[in-house]
Amino acid sequence: MKILAFAASNHSNSINKQLVSHISSKFEGHDVEILDINGYEMPIYSIDREVSGGVPKLAEDFAAKIDGADLLIISLAEYNGSYSTAFKNIFDWISRIPNRSAFGDKKVFLTATAPGPRGGLTILETAKARFPYNGGDVIEDFSLPNFSENFDAEKGIIGEEKKKELEAKIEKVKQVLIN
Repeated sequence: MKILAFAASNHSNSINKQLVSHISSKFEGHDVEILDINGYEMPIYSIDREVSGGVPKLAEDFAAKIDGADLLIISLAEYNGSYSTAFKNIFDWISRIPNRSAFGDKKVFLTATAPGPRGGLTILETAKARFPYNGGDVIEDFSLPNFSENFDAEKGIIGEEKKKELEAKIEKVKQVLIN
């Protein structure tokens, strides 16, 4: 099973990168690639740019990574209640590639974390509503609030309730992939 995981943030010390790395480590025995979206920085999408220059090769490369995966694990950073600009730009460009959906009709495990008590719930709800229209079959989601209180770089999730919730969701995702 090929899994593509990434944080939808370009912050070098992103808490969502920490979360997606932790979650990805729970998929032992699978081929997991953790992608850094900083390697896919492109001009801000505009129709004029698309008409004059087409879709950038980096967008096609990112889409090819998606196409090669069986599962996407995406940890969404929430910026002012929405996607990070870096992720939204990639999303915009890959949605313009002809003859494919943005998320390649792949199964998606959406996650989010934030320093505050909502844990990125606003962006999770937005993505759960949006992704299916762009070829993302959201099979599970997980939110980790109050990141610094609930996550340790070496132990992972330290709150017992959230740890059990995540374990159950990972097992559900694994079962969906098997069937």
